[in-house]
Formats: sequence, C-alpha cells, structure tokens
Amino acid sequence: MRRDVEGLRTPYPLGSLVPGFMQEDGLLVRLTTGLDDVIAPVISTVDCLDAYVDPLLAPPDFVDWLADWVGAPLDDHWSDPHRRRSVLAAVSLHARSGTVGGLRAVVMLATGGDVSVVEPDHTSYSREPTDAATGDADPVLVVRVAVDDPGSLRLAALDELVEEAKPAHLPHRIEVVAR
Repeated sequence: MRRDVEGLRTPYPLGSLVPGFMQEDGLLVRLTTGLDDVIAPVISTVDCLDAYVDPLLAPPDFVDWLADWVGAPLDDHWSDPHRRRSVLAAVSLHARSGTVGGLRAVVMLATGGDVSVVEPDHTSYSREPTDAATGDADPVLVVRVAVDDPGSLRLAALDELVEEAKPAHLPHRIEVVAR
C-alpha cells in the first residue's frame, strides 16, 4: 500500500495559489500547509502514474493488481522478478492462447524448464452428436517438463496452469523429468 513519504513536499503549495491578501492570514497559511502534507502523496502518485503501470517499475503490491488486470498467471511462491516477467509476457501469451506454442511458453515461464508438448496423433469426428468417437485410444495432450530439480515443482499449480492454457476439449498429462 502507499504510505506517507518522510519529507515529501508538494510542487504546488496551496498557500501560493490563494490570492495575495489571503496569504497574510496566519490561520489560512497553516491550514494550507497542513493540506499540502495530505495532498503531496496524491500528487506524487499521479505524477509517477506511468511507473505504477509498468511491471518492471511498479511497487510489488501493484504487480499483483496488474496481473489481475491483464490476466497474467501468478503463483504466490514465485520470486518478485518472476512475477514481473509473467505480467510483462501476458499480452503475447494471450495472443497465442490455446496453441501448442502458447502452452509451451506459459509452462516455460512458470517452470523455467525445457518444455515439449506432444499432441494426440489422431482425431475423430461424428456426424451425429450421439455417435461414439472412433479411434484406438482417447486423445491426450502430454506436457513434458525437464527441470534441474523435479521435486521443486508444485505439480498442482502446474496442472492448474496447463488446464487453463490448453485447448479445453483435450485431457492432459504432465511428465516432469530431470534435465
């Protein structure tokens, strides 16, 4: 959250904005000086607004807000730089959403590992909605992740991430191996 900054002064003191004859009133000068202390953080925030919406410069609590705003995947266990990279990559990831390349990019961003995605090698269709699908086996999307320490991955979080990034109609399986 934003807090008062010790010694922060406003670049626009209210006392200098009132008519000259009112600047001689001691009570009004003290009142406007007190208001300057209240308004200074607001003016500072507005003056630096571009830094608040830049994931590389934003305060950490704003990075979470930006992630919600752009729909970036975040994990509470990620480091601050990792979270910022995820927010930065959100637009390009959304453009590739539902594709093999998009899924691979999301999993690489989340794990830092080498990722391969194996699509089902067959498809089936039916002219009637009640017909059973044909084929030898159910199609399964396989996501293989090679990382240095497979035990360090949170599989439940990775499974949730893959579920959101893959095509909705395909079941999936995640395989994690040592690099």
